[in-house]
Amino acid sequence: MGELISRYGLADAHARSVPLAAGEKLRKEGEPLDTVRFPYSECMGSLLYLSVCTRPNIAQAVGALARYMATPTVGHWEAALGVVRYLVGTADYGLTFGGSSETLVGYCNADYAGDLDSRRSTTGYVFLMFGGAVSWSSRLQPTMAVSTVEVEYLSAGQAVKKVLWFRKLGADLGLDLGHVQIYCDNQGTIELLKHRIASQRSKHIDVIHHFARERVARKEVNFIFCRTEDMKADILTKALAPGKFKKCRKEIGIE
Repeated sequence: MGELISRYGLADAHARSVPLAAGEKLRKEGEPLDTVRFPYSECMGSLLYLSVCTRPNIAQAVGALARYMATPTVGHWEAALGVVRYLVGTADYGLTFGGSSETLVGYCNADYAGDLDSRRSTTGYVFLMFGGAVSWSSRLQPTMAVSTVEVEYLSAGQAVKKVLWFRKLGADLGLDLGHVQIYCDNQGTIELLKHRIASQRSKHIDVIHHFARERVARKEVNFIFCRTEDMKADILTKALAPGKFKKCRKEIGIE
């Protein structure tokens, strides 16, 4: 990480409190970047490595910026350097464990129509073991959703897929994960997952996503409502204000 910071001459730069400010909107339009002078793809590759391996707290910002690798603008480059400046102030941070006795618990969320160019939504989930993040994701949904219930439902489906992987891994290691709890802040989504509701609003959801409801019925996972202010996966779906960002960062074990 020190090498990354030094490479872009930001070792003495003023550190940012968040990787991407809540009011910072990313769009395709803007002054094209001279990628010969400013290696945007190289910078994003380094940041992606960090976000996948040890830094879930920058995953949302890096994922959003990575969408513009083909045609970056000057604004995108400045935002990418902003993420590096955030790392300047948190270079000694890392994932910590031991803050909880829970073997495995998940949080899933979605930012409805957050991408300003495509109006697609971002899925975010994080799984914690003993108070520290062990798996996380921040990705643009491949299909267009037309309601908050639907985007949260698709996010829940991705979280369930990860639970099935964890259960298989746990079985191979002789670890019984039992009934995995996943927290969601949308009550409509939880109702859709727990009950067979057929209506004009829900029947258009592709059948491939309904396997999540089947797993709930089999009692392999259980979805529980939590308040939006307690949703730890918010850090993976949208740019947050400094106070909420720091709260989420601490709650997923990064200190």
